[in-house]
Amino acid sequence: MGAIGSLTLGLAPFFPHAHIYKQLVRLFEQRPAEPLDTVDLLLHGAPWVFLVVSLAAWAIDAARRARSS
Repeated sequence: MGAIGSLTLGLAPFFPHAHIYKQLVRLFEQRPAEPLDTVDLLLHGAPWVFLVVSLAAWAIDAARRARSS
């Protein structure tokens, strides 16, 4: 579910480049952002955060199962 959300909502719109990419470039270049840009970054970044947290939880669970077996 996290991968599907990241690839669809996290990257939309796809042309000319992913919207999250534009927002991250603005953030790293420290260009002033409108308040809407900050909300936009949070909304487009949420699926990626969910994906990372889900993968980390899955990896921790797999490691615990491997140790107990």
